[in-house]
Amino acid sequence: MFSCAVITIGITDIFSLLFTPIEKYLQECWPIVKGALKEQGIACELNLVEGCMTVSTTRKTRDPYIIIKARDLIKLLSRSVPAPQAIKILNDEMQCDIIKIGNLVRKKEQFVKRRQHLVGPNSSTLKALEILTGCYILVQGSTVAAMGSYKGLKQVRKVVEECILNKMHPVYNIKILMMKRELAKDPALANENWDRFLPTFKKKNVKQKKYTNKEKKPYTPFPPPQQPSKIDSQLESGEYFLSDKKQQAKKWQEKQEKQVAKVSESKKRREEAFVPPEESSKEAPNVHTADKNDVAALALSLKKKVKDLSTQQSAEKIDAATYIAASNGRPAKKKSKHS
Repeated sequence: MFSCAVITIGITDIFSLLFTPIEKYLQECWPIVKGALKEQGIACELNLVEGCMTVSTTRKTRDPYIIIKARDLIKLLSRSVPAPQAIKILNDEMQCDIIKIGNLVRKKEQFVKRRQHLVGPNSSTLKALEILTGCYILVQGSTVAAMGSYKGLKQVRKVVEECILNKMHPVYNIKILMMKRELAKDPALANENWDRFLPTFKKKNVKQKKYTNKEKKPYTPFPPPQQPSKIDSQLESGEYFLSDKKQQAKKWQEKQEKQVAKVSESKKRREEAFVPPEESSKEAPNVHTADKNDVAALALSLKKKVKDLSTQQSAEKIDAATYIAASNGRPAKKKSKHS
């Protein structure tokens, strides 16, 4: 008795997002897909009314695992993988992995930003990952489709999850993969641990803005008081009842007062540069008085010395005639030069 396996993959969600472009593309490439599956003994059907693709085994099917490959093929087609690339999944060496990244981040803005980190400018990061892992990678919506070997798919999943979870930027993972590729070329390091050669990147904590909780005002059922209008303020000040000429005169006077105040302030600011600084040292007057006292004492000592010297000289030059005359009370006559 012959048994038949049927696998149906719904593409209604994809159609609801992208509508006619993917539907039209599937209609165009379906003959190619049908021909590739027919070679493997797999029947396929595209139902555009219900929005689903169906694959099933036939009597000509020989490989029991080919139905799983056909399932992966229509999975890749539903995620906008080009048909020539998706057909490669039918090869035994090729495997595929659909990585769901939509539920890893809550905020949509963060998700879009981190997904852009994975793609990189002009898809440069994605191309580098494809070269290093040997896998085909397509970022579409909230999923990442990858095709390649088991080892490469494992590396791709690790890089994608670390990028979306913000554990490590893809550029650092690319550096690590490049170093591993170089280390793998050395046969002496084939059975050794490579951790000592690989760089370690520490995550930097970026300072975030601190949100201050505003204190809630007590609830009152009454609305806040109405703010006075311009006419109300004019009525209170009496300006409303002034004539136009008086209002203009008042405005001109206020303007002149402001101008005078501003001119005086600027003049004061300019004159501050010419004000001499105050002397901070208070010991200077004491020093001057001490110097004056020293000079006076020195002058007195010098006068005393001069007086003593003059008395001493006068005592040494005493004449007998003058001394006798002084004792008798008569002044002595001066000797003439001729005597």
